[in-house]
Amino acid sequence: MRLLLDTHAFLWAVLDPRCLSARVRLLLAEPATEVVVSTASAWEIATKFRLGKLPGANAVVTDYAAAINGLQARSLAIRDSHALRAGSFPQPHTDPFDRMLVAQAEIEGLTLVSKDRALRQFDIDLLW
Repeated sequence: MRLLLDTHAFLWAVLDPRCLSARVRLLLAEPATEVVVSTASAWEIATKFRLGKLPGANAVVTDYAAAINGLQARSLAIRDSHALRAGSFPQPHTDPFDRMLVAQAEIEGLTLVSKDRALRQFDIDLLW
């Protein structure tokens, strides 16, 4: 299985795995699972931390590489094709970070791990 973690799922996996569903925790522990974290999540975390919306994310902001490595995940850079797709979705969902994650999941053939029910409006594989 190839999983792209939504930003909240990534933060919970690193900071408080009990917040994840049992199914997600099992998949993350499975060595055969490929775990991917978008560069968009780094951007979102840093932005929200700066704004005071994620005060508990200091460890992730100060050592993002360690957080990624601790999950044995790989980082997924934002490509032109991702940006063009994210900006082209006809859905009214306005969160640019969510739109980018959905575009990346679609283009890269990844299952998006997210608790966000609003993402069901997109035609992608979602898991929680």
